[in-house]
Order: sequence, then structure tokens, then C-alpha cells
Amino acid sequence: MTGLKTSARDLGNHTETTTTNPLPAPGSRERVKQFMQQLQDTICDALVELDGKGTFLEDVWERAEGGGGRSRVIREGNVFEQGGVNFSEVWGKNLPPSILKQRPEAAGHGFFATGTSMVLHPRNPYIPTVHLNYRYFEAGPVWWFGGGADLTPYYPFAEDAANFHNEFKKACDAHHPEYYPVFKRWCDEYFYLKHRQEMRGVGGLFFDYQDGTAKLYRGPHQDSPAAVYSEEVGDIEDRSWEELFAFIQDCGAAFIPAYEPIVKRRRGMEYGERERNFQLYRRGRYVEFNLVYDRGTIFGLQTNGRTESILMSLPPLVRWEYGYQPEPNTPEAKLYETFLKPQDWANWDSTTSQSM
Repeated sequence: MTGLKTSARDLGNHTETTTTNPLPAPGSRERVKQFMQQLQDTICDALVELDGKGTFLEDVWERAEGGGGRSRVIREGNVFEQGGVNFSEVWGKNLPPSILKQRPEAAGHGFFATGTSMVLHPRNPYIPTVHLNYRYFEAGPVWWFGGGADLTPYYPFAEDAANFHNEFKKACDAHHPEYYPVFKRWCDEYFYLKHRQEMRGVGGLFFDYQDGTAKLYRGPHQDSPAAVYSEEVGDIEDRSWEELFAFIQDCGAAFIPAYEPIVKRRRGMEYGERERNFQLYRRGRYVEFNLVYDRGTIFGLQTNGRTESILMSLPPLVRWEYGYQPEPNTPEAKLYETFLKPQDWANWDSTTSQSM
């Protein structure tokens, strides 16, 4: 059988044989859909407990061209000023331009896409905004997984960035030693505001078009650090649909231990008008990125998705200030000087580094 590879791994009392196959696993769409719904449920339950006051309002919607979803929004809680955790599944005959540009071989096939996305905007400026998205796409023989999570702090706490990165590194390392090095660099590249020449935050993970073959980096910039590193690694061994699905599940499970300790450390910190104004100003960068560059926003709008759900990532309050420059030797300046530039957060040493 040309194009198939088999491997075996011992699982206690029996041996499981896996096959690397260019086609999705049987029942792939339903299995991923159920996982994405479960991920939404798990995250919402944990956030309600963490907040202690706010609850999620659910809005179930249908898409005329095929599919629908569940949008859940939390507002005016003890911790979260506003946040959303969305599940969606859509299908149709006409592929959006953003997909055809990246994967022209999908042309002529109907498509199916499902995923869970989340953005949380805490009220306390010392608690970072956080984003998560995992998705799955099929169009005929073409399929892939994508997603990731990233942290956007307003004030510089290295231990928070390190905790976030290390939890996702553990999830990556359980599946392949090169996942984190490539996907961390790819995240630094993706969440970058070109017109500002600065990163959105301290990054995390980002990956797309993962179908278990060839090189890990599938982005547009072949001279970027992620692309150069991936090229040095070269083509890695083929991985099956099942292996990639297991990786996605572990990444989803990493979110709560990555973010919850940060909230608990920072929620009691007092802040004033200065910190609040700086938070609202930096939220403007979040708006700029999501409306100009975010691939999920573009895909949703191009596929006639539900606008309210697509734009739930935007913060409830935001401000812009012309020509803002942080005062030297302030926490705000340190954010720009250190935290909005790529750093090796997974190897941060608390004995030699300080925050604020």
C-alpha cells in the first residue's frame, strides 16, 4: 500500500498499531466536534469557579449555509470584565479565499471546519489578557489541525510568562521535542503588529496546516526565525491523524494550569488610574491586531460567520493616545523593552531575573 507507514507501540497488555494515512481517521468530524465542545465546557466551568461571581450567558446560533455554534460570554465578574468562549462548526461548498491561498489543492471540495476560541479581558491591569484557539479543517482529502494560545500582559511579571510557556512546552514535549521550539517561534512571528513593529504580548504557541507530514512550519515568511529553525530540523517523521488529535487535546488541557496560577497571584494587587489607563491603551493594540491580521477573524467574516461571535474577542473598553511614550525606568517601559520582544521564557531563571 503505497504512501502508508505503520508503527507499533506497547500499551501494557497489547500493542497498538498506528498508520500514517493521508486521509482523516474514520468519524474525524464528529470526534473533533465533540472534543471542541468538551473543551468549551471545561474551560467555562473552570473560569466560573475562578471568577467567583460571573457566569456565562450562552447564545446558540445557526449558519444559513451550514453549521452553527455556541457563543458564551462572561461580563462584569470579580475577575473578568468581559470574555468569550466560543464553539463553532461550519460547512459549505465554497472555500474562502484565505484557505485557497494557502492550500490551493482544496479547490473543488466542500469544506468542514470546527473549533473553540477564547479571549478573556480581566479588569485588573496586573492580570494578562489571554487568547486560545484550536481548530480542525477538512476539504476532501485535505485536512489539518491548527491553533495555539498566547498571553498579553500589561505589566511585566517574568514568572507569569514562564509559567504560561512551561505548561504548553510540557504538552508539546509529550508528543515531539521540536513542537515547542518551532511553534513558540511561530507564535512570536504571528502575533506581531507590523505597523507598530512590536509583538502583541509574550507569545505562547501558534501552529497551522498541521497534517502530519514534512516540515512543521507552514507560515508565509521563509526568512523568519520559525522558518529558519524548522528548515534546520528538516522533514520530521510522518505523524498520523490520531497522533495530531492527541496533541491538540493535550494542548487544550494545558490552558487552565497555564493561566489559573497567574490570575490567583495577581487578582489581589491594588491598582490606580495610571495602571488602568495604560491597560486600556494597550488593549488598543489587541483591537488593531484582531481587525487587521487575525486569521480566525478573516476566515469567519469571509465565510459569513456570525459577526457578534467573531468579534467577541474585542475588549469592552479601550483607548488610544497619540504618540504615547512610556516614562523611562517604569514598569510600562520595561514591558516595551523586554516583554514585547521574543524571549526564552521556558528557561527563565527566577534566581537571576526580576519583575517590575
